[in-house]
Amino acid sequence: MPRILIADDNQANAELLEAHLDGTGYDTRIASNGEDTLATARDWLPDVILLDVMMPKLSGFEVCQRLRATPATRGVGILMVTALDQPTDVETAVAAGTDDFLTKPINKTELLLRLRAMLESRSQPTDLDRAIAYMGRIQQGV
Repeated sequence: MPRILIADDNQANAELLEAHLDGTGYDTRIASNGEDTLATARDWLPDVILLDVMMPKLSGFEVCQRLRATPATRGVGILMVTALDQPTDVETAVAAGTDDFLTKPINKTELLLRLRAMLESRSQPTDLDRAIAYMGRIQQGV
């Protein structure tokens, strides 16, 4: 069963994401700040993290950078989910190491599509292969 960590300091947003994933067969957990996200990721090793950018203690950008710098969590899929929508925000997220970026309010169908594509592409042997597989699945609407 794929593990999805929802990292959002806003309880209502976290519960909404969890509700979107209800009945999908994913095992979910919620972290409410950057430090908790890092600890849960290290201890639980999720397959994908739905990572809010604006969180207390450590921002999602900082969390993403630390996850990518740690061998045990380097390969975890990261889908940033945020209200930020400026091109510079996307650039910062990509520089931090995110795999993809969704802007709130979240469309359930798009979220599930991207999650499924991300999970399916994780089995590819290299970062480039994963990126190509992910983009192909998104374009196909798998």
